[in-house]
Amino acid sequence: MNTSVSMKGLGSSMKSTIAICLSFILLFLLLQCEVGNAQSKLALPRSTPEAEGVSSQGILDFLDAAGKSQHEFHSFMLLRHGKVIAEGWWNPYSRDLEETMYSVSKSFTSTAVGFAVSEHLLSVHDTVISFFPKNLPDTVSPALATLTVKDLISMSVGQAPDPTFVITPADTDWVRAFLALPIVYKPGTKFLYNSLATYMLSAIVQKVTGQKVIDYLRPRLFAPLGITGMDWEVDGQGRNTGGWGLRIKTEDMAKFGQLYLQKGKWRGKQILPRTWVEEATAFKIDQAPDSLQSTKDSSDWMQGYCYQFWRCRHNAFRADGAFGQCIIVMPDQDAVVAITAETANMQSEINLVWKYILPAIHNEQLPADRNALAMLRHAISALAIRPPAGSASSPALSSGAIKSFTLDSNAQRISQMTLQMSDSLCRLTLAIDSAKYTFAFGFGKWESGVTTRPGPRLISAARTAQSLISTYNVAGSFCWEDTSTLALALRYLESPHTLAITLRFEGSTVVVTFQKSYEPPAKKVEIHGRHSE
Repeated sequence: MNTSVSMKGLGSSMKSTIAICLSFILLFLLLQCEVGNAQSKLALPRSTPEAEGVSSQGILDFLDAAGKSQHEFHSFMLLRHGKVIAEGWWNPYSRDLEETMYSVSKSFTSTAVGFAVSEHLLSVHDTVISFFPKNLPDTVSPALATLTVKDLISMSVGQAPDPTFVITPADTDWVRAFLALPIVYKPGTKFLYNSLATYMLSAIVQKVTGQKVIDYLRPRLFAPLGITGMDWEVDGQGRNTGGWGLRIKTEDMAKFGQLYLQKGKWRGKQILPRTWVEEATAFKIDQAPDSLQSTKDSSDWMQGYCYQFWRCRHNAFRADGAFGQCIIVMPDQDAVVAITAETANMQSEINLVWKYILPAIHNEQLPADRNALAMLRHAISALAIRPPAGSASSPALSSGAIKSFTLDSNAQRISQMTLQMSDSLCRLTLAIDSAKYTFAFGFGKWESGVTTRPGPRLISAARTAQSLISTYNVAGSFCWEDTSTLALALRYLESPHTLAITLRFEGSTVVVTFQKSYEPPAKKVEIHGRHSE
């Protein structure tokens, strides 16, 4: 077959146009290769468990226990000696997703403070009010006057209760609202987890640098580590939320942990001062000074709090976020574990690391174990979250049917719902205010899609904080629980959460329930509707 291209008979103008097009195509391909090579160079190196002194069987046991546990794992990555030796994503989650970090974000905000300290832009001993003279309450209490950056970063502000959920969409200036709250205890003396204190750190960094935290970190942290595609929510005044709202990939989490394991050094260059890393991860305050030692010995929440990091058992420390997002750094083992998940019991999740991963780590290289490694790779390739189990069809809504329902007035502002059934696929369209959103659900599988409709979020009081995200990756699956009950599971893949939608058909009426995966059944939303022609 002759694949040559002949220009014979073509005019000079056409020849010139073709030549330019071919040049652009060649340039595009060369650029793609350069981008691919650059990304490959920035990725963490890979190795096998035994080569780095870790038992493949131990990792396999961890995955088996995770699958049988009460926790829903979404991804994990294990590093030893700076190399990835095991990694996996539970389908439909995947390695290319930037995932919601929740309070893992705090450790990144702490790092921004560390950079600012190293550049002499602030000190942890600076008073908070010195940064915001125009945001102060009418009366500055003695406690507020002495409140320092160190009190913010060590979660010892002295406020009670946690003010994070006190802030509402009506509070357009979160800094002013925070400073107006009473301080009950002397700053620096009592621990209270306080996400808004981390927001204040973000506001301070932006005040002294003129940049949002994400932009300030870009050349100092993200670029050297090869972290791209990240985004971070902002408040109504353009400040990153600090204590939550960052989205990064699982490998980015692992890189961040590895940077701290290496005392701030990355590929031979000290990008974050060693002194800051040591200071930021050292014990600062006891979370539960009155607890029994036996209780502390079994808890990773009572080992001491640092600068937006937690101390752990086994001389480890971690960054962690709600529902199971965590980066566990183990200096004694020269290892890092990164996990994304949805769980109501993070201590139990961390216990799996101590029970299975920790004893699998040895001081010396292990003999190759081909059988165990093959079994581990097979197990990783099969990781998946099971779709809802039930029937594929029902006489209530046969294949090819399209039904619309007008819904009663509701807080969700959903006025109409349309269902379209086909072989092994269900499409749901919701009319909300003046917009319509369509979601696809597969039977026995997860049907991928994209939507502009935001999904479930823990910090609903912060909805004034607009994310830079314009679209969300979702995956849906359906089944019929019985002949009149249709169950839909909608996963927002960049978050830990799932929205369960149940439709119960009763003649010409329907009862629709919406249940967020992290809320108790008592909080489900129930809406009634009727068939509309």
